[in-house]
Amino acid sequence: MGSIVDELEAILPPGQLDAGEVTLRRYAVDQAPVIDFQLPLAVVFPESVADVQAVVKACAGSGVAIVPRGAGTGVSGGAHATTNCIILSLERMDRILALNPDDETATVEPGVVNAVLNEAAAEHGLMYAPDPASFRSSTVGGNVATNAGGLRCAKYGVTRDSVLALDVVLADGSLIHTGHQTFKGVAGYDLTGLFVGSEGTLGIVVGITVRLKYLPREVHTVAAFYPDFKSAAAGVLAVGRARVQPAIMELLDGGTLIQLDDLHGSDLTARGKSLLLVQTDGFGAAAEADVVRQVLRAGGATVTTEASAEAERLVELRRHSRGTEVDDEYRVGEDVAVPRSRLVDYVAALEAMAAAQRVHLKVVAHAGDGNLHPTFWIDRKGPDVEAGAMERLQVALDESISAALAMGGTITGEHGVGQYKLRWLGQEQPEPIRELQRRIKDLFDPAGILNPGKAI
Repeated sequence: MGSIVDELEAILPPGQLDAGEVTLRRYAVDQAPVIDFQLPLAVVFPESVADVQAVVKACAGSGVAIVPRGAGTGVSGGAHATTNCIILSLERMDRILALNPDDETATVEPGVVNAVLNEAAAEHGLMYAPDPASFRSSTVGGNVATNAGGLRCAKYGVTRDSVLALDVVLADGSLIHTGHQTFKGVAGYDLTGLFVGSEGTLGIVVGITVRLKYLPREVHTVAAFYPDFKSAAAGVLAVGRARVQPAIMELLDGGTLIQLDDLHGSDLTARGKSLLLVQTDGFGAAAEADVVRQVLRAGGATVTTEASAEAERLVELRRHSRGTEVDDEYRVGEDVAVPRSRLVDYVAALEAMAAAQRVHLKVVAHAGDGNLHPTFWIDRKGPDVEAGAMERLQVALDESISAALAMGGTITGEHGVGQYKLRWLGQEQPEPIRELQRRIKDLFDPAGILNPGKAI
């Protein structure tokens, strides 16, 4: 299949294709566990929409698969290389094309880093609301591909809630524009919403128009330490019953606090066995924070008394609570969601699974919307590895999915299905639904060259 590499080298400007082994290995995977390692034929770095169209047309003509990639921060294998593919890295398409403060919109190329867009918007008193933990490195295009969420989801929603319009290169190389520049618009089917979260299986997103929100003039952060997870989860529901809408509501269990102490030298475990972080924003932030403090104290929490630098530092620690390791066969971070009323039940089930299978567990949660990130892991060395630990880890993972679904939950709240979660998709979606999705895929990509083996 060297011919497609030669063809791409001939049609692309110099420096936009790399077939060296170091680059191939680097771009072959994202941050998810690897099921079937494959090297791509080449990695291409388009710098314009025309470049993307040329690559897609060439690959379509040769029957070569295309795996789109942003920053490679995904954790479900959505950007893993597959057999006979090229990796289409959109990282060089990183221009902010327009930012209109009066319309409160921005149009960007897919390689724009989330934090960079926020810095530009902040100059006008605006912000781009979706803020995944990887916002300092993940791209807006990658966020669109997975319908990424983040800490501010509790108040501002996920990526789909902020995307107004898309420019998309289809599987035949043609370019379409979906959506509108206005906040409201209901003409025809919502193709923009369909592309958001489709993980590059329906088209290559090359332009994104997003709605911006007002940058809060005031932010108050409350840290509440609890003696156990159950009490902390009850605090989440108590805040909801008080009808306060926090921007951020994050829940960390004891295992997470231990890891953060080990990594950062903090003393969180000395203060409690579970931590609830609540951030209010806007002109009513102080008043809302006062209500939150009263409610949480009434539930037995030890609560910070004012908007403090320490509480804000704890939010930053939460953003890095996945730790320094990348997921692999020994350590897998999950991304399930359950109704908020079942948070306690679900974490209790997780703890029972971990104990029964003798694997380690820590849990963080976007508690405001019931999205949990449990991480199971086993020691990489020692007798446990030889004593069937890998099998026990997989049993715990399977049981964690089954338990979430039994409680009315989902197998992925924000990371996407990718390659890694395909094995569980059938448990959530019955065959008629899956067949309908396959027919949509066939309509947009009849030859099956766009990110095959992912998402559906």
